[in-house]
Amino acid sequence: MNAAWIIPFIILGGALQPCGAAMNGQLNKSIGNPWLASTISFTLITFFFAAAFLIMPHPLPTTKSLAEMPWWAVIGGLVGAVQVYAGLTFVNKIGAGPFMGFTVTAALITSLVIDHFGWFRMDQHPINIWRGLGGLPLVGGITLISKF
Repeated sequence: MNAAWIIPFIILGGALQPCGAAMNGQLNKSIGNPWLASTISFTLITFFFAAAFLIMPHPLPTTKSLAEMPWWAVIGGLVGAVQVYAGLTFVNKIGAGPFMGFTVTAALITSLVIDHFGWFRMDQHPINIWRGLGGLPLVGGITLISKF
């Protein structure tokens, strides 16, 4: 992917998150069972990525890269499933604005902590006054969005 498309692609992904949460909320409302709705949602995702892999099967991992992979690397999708399930079950109860506000605020605060400590083999980016101040408007914003 051309580097010029990285930020727009990330922005697109962020813009699509509340759409996906609202769509999943409607899926759960229509199906009536959050576990079945989650299964349907993830089955579609699995088929999509399996097809993409069949079209573009390379590069494949090496034995060395698999041996060096941390045990927790494979559970990232399961961690993401928590967010999908939360969207399925709660977005209709509190609305897309508060749901995404809490999601983005929690994600940013957690990201600052991950960066600060270098967790998950990330490069360290210590929290400083400016990074901390950057998170405050989100906390204030979600307070206003959820209250009004």
